[in-house]
Amino acid sequence: METSTDRTDGLRALRWPLRLTWAGMLAEAMVQAFWPMLALVLAVLAALMMGAQDALAGGALWAVLAVIGLAALFTLFFALRRFRLPSRAAALARLDASLPGRPIRALLDDQAIGAGDATSAAVWQAHQRRMAARAAAAKPVKGDLRVAQADPYALRYVALLGFMVALVFGSVWRLGEVTHLAPGGAGGTLASGPVWEGWAEPPRHTGKPTLYLNDLEAGVLSLPEGTLITLRLYGELGALTVAESVSGREVAASSEPAQDFTLRQSGEISIDGPGARAWQITLLPDAVPQVERLGPPEVTALGEMSLPFLARDDYGVEAGEARISLDLASVDRRYGLTVDPEPRPEIVVPLPMPISGDRRDFEETLIENFSKHPWANLPVSLQLSVLDASEQQAVTEVSQLTLPGRRFFDPAAAAVIEMRRDLLWSRANAPRIAQVLRAVTYAPGDDLRSEVTALRLKQVIRRLELRARYGLGEEVQTELAEDLWALAIELEEGVLADALERMRRAQDRLNEAMKNGASQAEIAELMDELRRATEDYLEQLQRQQAQEGAGEDQQPQGEAMQMTQDDLQRMMDRIQELMEQGRMAEAAEALRQLQEMMENIRVTEGQPGQGGNSPGEQAMEGLSDTLREQQGLSDQAFRDLQEQFNPGTGAGESDGNEGRNGGQGRGESHEGQRGQGGPSGEEGGEEGLAGRQQALRDELRRQQGRLPGQGTAEGDAARDALDRAGEAMDRAGEALRRDELAEAIDNQAQAMEALREGMRALGEAMEPEQRAGQPGQGTAEGGDQRGEGRDPLGREQGGSGANSSDAPLAQGPDDQGRARRLLDEIRRRSGEAERPEVERDYLNRLLDRF
Repeated sequence: METSTDRTDGLRALRWPLRLTWAGMLAEAMVQAFWPMLALVLAVLAALMMGAQDALAGGALWAVLAVIGLAALFTLFFALRRFRLPSRAAALARLDASLPGRPIRALLDDQAIGAGDATSAAVWQAHQRRMAARAAAAKPVKGDLRVAQADPYALRYVALLGFMVALVFGSVWRLGEVTHLAPGGAGGTLASGPVWEGWAEPPRHTGKPTLYLNDLEAGVLSLPEGTLITLRLYGELGALTVAESVSGREVAASSEPAQDFTLRQSGEISIDGPGARAWQITLLPDAVPQVERLGPPEVTALGEMSLPFLARDDYGVEAGEARISLDLASVDRRYGLTVDPEPRPEIVVPLPMPISGDRRDFEETLIENFSKHPWANLPVSLQLSVLDASEQQAVTEVSQLTLPGRRFFDPAAAAVIEMRRDLLWSRANAPRIAQVLRAVTYAPGDDLRSEVTALRLKQVIRRLELRARYGLGEEVQTELAEDLWALAIELEEGVLADALERMRRAQDRLNEAMKNGASQAEIAELMDELRRATEDYLEQLQRQQAQEGAGEDQQPQGEAMQMTQDDLQRMMDRIQELMEQGRMAEAAEALRQLQEMMENIRVTEGQPGQGGNSPGEQAMEGLSDTLREQQGLSDQAFRDLQEQFNPGTGAGESDGNEGRNGGQGRGESHEGQRGQGGPSGEEGGEEGLAGRQQALRDELRRQQGRLPGQGTAEGDAARDALDRAGEAMDRAGEALRRDELAEAIDNQAQAMEALREGMRALGEAMEPEQRAGQPGQGTAEGGDQRGEGRDPLGREQGGSGANSSDAPLAQGPDDQGRARRLLDEIRRRSGEAERPEVERDYLNRLLDRF
């Protein structure tokens, strides 16, 4: 009895696993048998949804239907032959095979022998209970749906992919057209109709998609102007008619099978017959583009014109151009312009368009230089125009302006340019131009700057006279104009070896520009030119004084003035500020004062007892201050690193570093950083250190620009070292902004080492100047004066050079003992395991370096 109960409970537990296993076997049998039929159905549906039936007509239709029918019969035969309905016994056997020891079969068995033996019966019952427990844990067996062996080319996936594409890009409603393909269907085949199809294709430049009219319900429809309407009528001729009033044609309703027309106006499109439909079309007109100038043209001193403009269109501007023509009525017809000008085509310049982005509404700037054109600095008419994709054009009103050209401040250059203009105006001016240029070269004085320039001008005059006598062709006219342009440029800019003359010329050009009311851009450009010329003059003056003994034989003339580079920079900044504010009178007065000061500094610069420290000494002092500030900044970063990993111990452990920030102590150099607010101070932390590092880098960059010794080996070595120091400072600043204190300290150490190398190279470059400045050097009276002001070890006392006793990291009487104690302390700290790994890595790098 107990055995029967165990068997019943075990089989009852198999009810749902058995059913699910049977269902899996059924699905397996259906897939194995019907997959060709399913693939064929999906492929046919995909073709119909994508509109393949549109191309079927006549014999092709019957051929395709025959192929599909044969394929359907084959798949049906294949399915009937392969399909077998799974039995319950087969499902039970599959489920039993999935269990260890086949417990289901054991539960269904009866004891064959030993039934009357109590011991044997007990063993059998125990076996049945064990099998029942195993059967109770049965799980449904999944059906094998793989048909890869039967479908090695994966045709089922191809059909499925085509069906998915048809769902996305096709139309399910087109399946209803299948009835039209069958003989005797509603309306017959598509070729016999009557059915219709239509498309509305907007112009490509609108960016709008093509519409399938069969999918659109009757009603109001808005379409862009120029939309192409395509209609196709199938079936008996006259069964369908089309009437439209949107193309502007005066035609009655038409039943032509193929009809195409373009949308030109609002109206109606109607199709009469089976499937009749009508739309009220609203025309969306293509707006005319717009263009306008955004202000007057801006002109630089070199004649480059910048003309801002704005353009817009509803679909985008395609192209544009600027047309410039000579305004002959406004030309001052004097001198070489009295004769009639030679005909020249108007200037056509394409307007710049955005390379990427939206062209429907944009602002751009036309930048051109017309300085070499014959109409430069003459009245012209300007008109801008733009074009859209439908070839609609918009133009601005004609505006009158003077065609910008380069301004020449040198009188001789201006005269040559005027003669060039007259030559290009008309070749009939050639004899007069030669006569005027001969007058210029008769007694030029200093106007032609050099004999080479005078010879070049005389050669141009001879060619001009010779060609004028035998006929001046257009090609020769162009060549002579190019020669005159090059000559004027040389007269204007010159090849001046004297920097003082270049500076004076820059001052004169700036004065002339202020008097003539030049633009802000032109004044800024001339101001930059003055700055460059002044810097070149000062460098040449320093180099000349170093080579000639700093002017020992010169005597002060007039009142001596002392001026530093910073004073000069501030004066020029003040002049530019006054000019930008429109205070031209004050700016002219400040420029006059600057001219007087530069003339005075030419006389008094470098005079013994008058000039103060030499440029080399000033540079050495500045680099020494930079080195001290960098040392203090590095000490502060190291204390911050200690505080970061050992809170509360940074201040105590850094007591030995007090004063390392350049001798100023914590009170001045670090006040407001860590000395007052601690780590949480407003200016504390890495942001404050990064800002101070950037300021120090800017100061070094300024000092590099005033470094003497250019052209010498020692001076170049000093500049290379300072370049390395600047790069290390940049890396240190980046590390501070990333809160990488250890990396910043390494870069700061590299910057300090490079600064020391630069100062040593600068000191070597200054030795000839120092020897030249020591009176009596090498004589019996003076003896050797190099020992004055030095300690017994030969170091400067109280100086600021690289070898002075108060220089950073100077070596004192206890230099070896102090260095030994410092290395011992570094070794001790690097061996403490409780310290953070980052700090110990940094200390080990210090030991490797020193």
